[in-house]
Amino acid sequence: MKPRRENLELFTISFLDIISSAFAAVVLLVLISKPLPGAASVDATAQLLQQVVSAETSVSSLSRELEKQEQELARLKQIKASLEASEASAKQHLGHKTSELEKLDGDLEGLSLVQSSIKRTSIRPSSSTKRDVEVGGIPVDSDYIIFIVDTSGSMQSIWDRVSREVLNVLKIHPKVKGFQIMNDNGIHLISSYAGKWIPDTPQRRSGVMKVFGSWQSASNSSPVEGLEVALKRYAKKGVSLSIYIFGDDYTGSSYDAVIQTLGNLNTNKITGKKLAKIHAVGFMSNYATNRFSILMRELTKRNGGSFLALAP
Repeated sequence: MKPRRENLELFTISFLDIISSAFAAVVLLVLISKPLPGAASVDATAQLLQQVVSAETSVSSLSRELEKQEQELARLKQIKASLEASEASAKQHLGHKTSELEKLDGDLEGLSLVQSSIKRTSIRPSSSTKRDVEVGGIPVDSDYIIFIVDTSGSMQSIWDRVSREVLNVLKIHPKVKGFQIMNDNGIHLISSYAGKWIPDTPQRRSGVMKVFGSWQSASNSSPVEGLEVALKRYAKKGVSLSIYIFGDDYTGSSYDAVIQTLGNLNTNKITGKKLAKIHAVGFMSNYATNRFSILMRELTKRNGGSFLALAP
């Protein structure tokens, strides 16, 4: 007969009580102890996340504000460009108006010169009235005209006015067959036309005067040489010619010898008549003297011309 075994119960009520009590004690210890480090980390992460979201919101707001500022800057730049364009257009328009005003002033001066010539009883070949030897007018009936212009430094200082007066005299001859321009030493403005006449057309006049406006040439302030070249090359029998001398000073020698020499060159040896009318226009510059006017008054009087002294 086998021996009888007793059944052993591993989890008795007493054992469960002990385990339950221990677990309760552990829970109690957890509840009364400090929070775990992981909880603090979670709170810190939440705060950082909130800061990031706030920063992103601020950046987005600033970006929109920056975009608005950039749009405003672009608009202001466009307004500035428009104003600059308007200013440039206004300056250009003002420049055109100034040029037109200067042209009108030149035309008025030319008209005044014409009226002065008429009032001074200009004589044409068909008239029998005697010219006033003191203030006689300027005949405008010549078919050809020559300008002899002093290009010295003193005249260059008032060159704009000299140019206007040359143009004014040219205007009082509405139409000629040809013209020529040289300096007081006999140097031609347009060398290719030396010894020939420059054809008279509006386009040619305009082109020649543009070249004249910037002309610079050596000069000794004595029109004698230029006048000799003009009389020897261009003054001929049957050619209706007027010569205009522009200057402010005369640095040459004796008046009598010059007047006699030029008078001989300007006289037809057969008929004894003058080949060209010689006129002169005197300017007042910083270096002007009365020697030019003394010579020109006598020279023009003996050669059927007139002397005009311009006011400063």
